[in-house]
Amino acid sequence: MQKTRIISIVNQKGGVGKTTTSINLTAALGLEGKKILLIDLDPQGNSTSGMGISKKEIKNSIYDVLINKIEAEDVIIKTKFKNIDFIPSNVELAGAEVEMISIKNRTFLLKQAVEKVKENYDLILIDCPPSLGILTLNALTASTSVIIPLQCEYFALEGLSQLILTMRQVREHYNKELKISGVLLTMYDGRLKLTMQVVGEIKKFFSKNIYKTVIPKNVKLSEAPSYGEPISYYDKTSKGCLAYESLAKEVIKTAE
Repeated sequence: MQKTRIISIVNQKGGVGKTTTSINLTAALGLEGKKILLIDLDPQGNSTSGMGISKKEIKNSIYDVLINKIEAEDVIIKTKFKNIDFIPSNVELAGAEVEMISIKNRTFLLKQAVEKVKENYDLILIDCPPSLGILTLNALTASTSVIIPLQCEYFALEGLSQLILTMRQVREHYNKELKISGVLLTMYDGRLKLTMQVVGEIKKFFSKNIYKTVIPKNVKLSEAPSYGEPISYYDKTSKGCLAYESLAKEVIKTAE
């Protein structure tokens, strides 16, 4: 039996397409026939609302899994989207980092929770918060690999060395398996000279591990979350949908 891949979508910068990628890659993988669990680990809960789940109506969330020791299987929501299960987040998670300080082995809380359900899935994706705090450390410790979304804008590489250093420390102390699955270029506009310059810089920084698929700037991708649907369900003919379909195929192929 093939080992379940656990992939964190991570970058400590905000606005780079982490949640957009988490939601839409999950949906595309589900439509490819893969059984997926998406975990919203961001206190903002944007993946939760983007999947059409009301944060006000959530009984239990990832906060309860980490802090209140509720089993992950009791928090998992079966979504209306093909092959996709989901663990939601809400504002309670904002206080979790402080509460976790006093917990022994706090870096392993998510890993321990996921261990009990991972065999039910082909892939588990984790939407990380825009920071390198204890929540992100939990995600990296639980993961087999990471996808790093990078916005095709001037400051794309700013702070990236800190993320790479954090990953190196996680490998050394908590998770020897952790690797980069791929760097994903987002908000791509090939008409702009700046975009091409930024892509050139990113390719210098990462000589390999860059996905061939790029995610374009796309109005439909921006609209879809307000309707509580991934792009594959909101507008399957859009450029954004086609890009995430292509990315899903790449992600699957790298596992073969």
